[in-house]
Amino acid sequence: MDDKESLIPLHGGYRKLKSFQVSQLAYDVTVRFCEKYIDYKSRTRDQMVQAARSGVQNIAEGSQASGTSKKTELKLTNVARASLEELRLDYEDFLRQRGLALWPREDARRAELIARRPATADDVAAWARETHDGQAGNGRGGQNGLGGPGKEPTSTASTKSTGSTYPEIAANGALALLAVACSLLDRQLASQEKAFMEEGGFTERLYRVRSQRRDQR
Repeated sequence: MDDKESLIPLHGGYRKLKSFQVSQLAYDVTVRFCEKYIDYKSRTRDQMVQAARSGVQNIAEGSQASGTSKKTELKLTNVARASLEELRLDYEDFLRQRGLALWPREDARRAELIARRPATADDVAAWARETHDGQAGNGRGGQNGLGGPGKEPTSTASTKSTGSTYPEIAANGALALLAVACSLLDRQLASQEKAFMEEGGFTERLYRVRSQRRDQR
């Protein structure tokens, strides 16, 4: 046992968590996506934004609560993971219901987005634009799939001959980010579960700290 164990250990610091950073990026991307492609009257629009927000907020809340309750941290991290899974299904539904392609995990375009390590929604928008223009082979700017500058093709048919449409690229880009976020959260949950099983929670730590101080006296 660490002789300097404190009752409330260091906690928070969620902004440094990769899972938080990627989930927050997926949230920003989802807000733009819904503004552009989901009818503002649709309940799905609110549900997607709320699921994305829930992923971010619960990671933060769980990290902050970890100082006094590892059980709460584990529970909230799991809620975050479930929220992102719900959001992932919404994106898949969007593609399926519109007859758009769901890219396989090994698709080179997904790999390209992940390899770029985008930090902002603008970074993802730049990837979407370059992906569309690259497949078209004509170098036209066009509007990226997340509301960036330029002019979007007036119809889906206008891009069918050149490859994926902007909605398809944008949705699959979001799914690539969510796959990364969910993988990171799965690892985070496994680590938290192991720590909880081996070290216990606040009650066990309180007992150790009290015992330590009695021994010192």
